[in-house]
Amino acid sequence: QVQLVESGGGLVQAGGSLRLSCAASGSINSVNAMAWYRQVPGKQRQLVASITSVHSTNYADSVKGRFTISRDNAKNTVYLQMSSLKPEDTAVYYCFADLLLRIPGSRWGGYWGQGTQVTVSS
Repeated sequence: QVQLVESGGGLVQAGGSLRLSCAASGSINSVNAMAWYRQVPGKQRQLVASITSVHSTNYADSVKGRFTISRDNAKNTVYLQMSSLKPEDTAVYYCFADLLLRIPGSRWGGYWGQGTQVTVSS
């Protein structure tokens, strides 16, 4: 019923930039917060950045000043502009959305994308 499809991952050299996109589609009534998380093997998934429906943002200390999260409410899409990338940014990046389905009786719930690999070479 709902899909979050990420794109934009890949291989980049240290100091480079990438832009991730995540589009939510399906029977969606409303989208509240959207966010990007990342995970490396053997570690817990960690919040990178989040943005509310009124564009209030929050960032992990490790990415402040380098990453920018934004969204297009009309397209139910969230973006992550990553600059000055470091090898330690290498991870699988996951999109998250807190949304309400267009189904009678539905409640707000969290949905995840499938993940996109970002690899930063030194």
